[in-house]
Amino acid sequence: MKGEEESSVQDDEMITSVAEAVDPSLDLDPAAIPPLKRPGLEEPAEEDFSTMEELLQQEEYGMVQPRRGDVLIGRVISVASEGLLVDVGLKREGIVPAADLNRLDAKTRSNIKVGDEIPVYVLRTSDQDGNLILSVHRAQAETDWLRAQQMMEKEELWEGKVTGYNQGGLVVPFGRIRGFLPASQLVGFPRRLTGDARTARLAKLVGETLPLKIVEVDRRRRRLIFSHRAAWFEWKERQRQRLLEEIQEGEVRHGIVSSLRDFGAFVDLGGVDGLIHVSELSWERVEHPRDVLKVGDEIDVYVLNVDRASGRIGLSLKRLIPEPWSQVPEKYHVDQLVEGVVTRVTDFGVFVKLEEGVEGLIHRSELADIEPQRPRDLVKEGDLLLLRVIRVEPERRRIGLSLRQVSEEEWSQWAASYHGVEAPASADPAAEANEPTSDETP
Repeated sequence: MKGEEESSVQDDEMITSVAEAVDPSLDLDPAAIPPLKRPGLEEPAEEDFSTMEELLQQEEYGMVQPRRGDVLIGRVISVASEGLLVDVGLKREGIVPAADLNRLDAKTRSNIKVGDEIPVYVLRTSDQDGNLILSVHRAQAETDWLRAQQMMEKEELWEGKVTGYNQGGLVVPFGRIRGFLPASQLVGFPRRLTGDARTARLAKLVGETLPLKIVEVDRRRRRLIFSHRAAWFEWKERQRQRLLEEIQEGEVRHGIVSSLRDFGAFVDLGGVDGLIHVSELSWERVEHPRDVLKVGDEIDVYVLNVDRASGRIGLSLKRLIPEPWSQVPEKYHVDQLVEGVVTRVTDFGVFVKLEEGVEGLIHRSELADIEPQRPRDLVKEGDLLLLRVIRVEPERRRIGLSLRQVSEEEWSQWAASYHGVEAPASADPAAEANEPTSDETP
């Protein structure tokens, strides 16, 4: 009682001194002024609390009490084998059990240090000992749910890595949430596939990173559903714009052949297709792109031109190897004997492939001593011949060849060495051309 009287006298004196400092002429009765209170604290009614312990438990000195499911930001004040002690701004610390920490990956656990601020999930507001029980693992998951909800509302694009599959689709983790991508939401997935074929197709996608959008978030049922279809066109456009900004003429890029047409091959460069015209597939003549490539081939291509306005990219396959005619003067000379394969037979002569991208022509007059009326009566496509070079014009991309100027002895020696047997005399095409046919024999 004596302490209370002294405190009251001190309060009265302080009130009087404050009043006099404001206006010395005021004659205030301290008893007429209500007692001072600390801001933010309400004096509890006597009937509400019988003990100080009940006051602390019920009001925590006027602070808002957490509820189960709340996510708070706390500061780690102790790290031990039993768990964490976390200050969440109350008069009592929260406890994160060791069992909860064991649900985190090793790297995350090892990175938690005293003084760190971390999100914690309220599991229990009070256990049997009055402790506030918290969870770091659940807090991280709840943070992921909140982020997923926000991304779905904003229709944001996200890229996720496939980690598993089942008969219905693919498993794609989102933070610490196990998300699901139904097979029906996969672009290019055959809907009629069943059984082992369906499972095998889904298994091939494990490890792939796919563009996705979140289409369903249900925290109560723990459902997080993705769609590949919803994200595909937006992702393709982003990739196209990015690639068009980055790609430069003269670069070498890696791509996958996506389709073949009569006029060329389309190559996916990673979100946008470029075209290899049929004339750029090889230095030699190509009838159809399928003769050189097939869909799914992974190839390197040379960037010929980029039209950013139209979004078109011209590519070349043949420019990755030296232009064969640039080396012709060093490799071929007049009177040289060469091997070649007949590629085309025309009325005026025969075209012969000497190497990749280099063809020569045997004029009809150079097929035999007696000029045949129909060259195809003497040779056919696919024949391997020994020929003599009679003209070299690299600037015009022309090499003149002769079959008739190859002697019978040269032909026989070549045939014997090539086939490993003695060539008969009739092996000389020029000699054969000079012999009368059965119709001309009298």
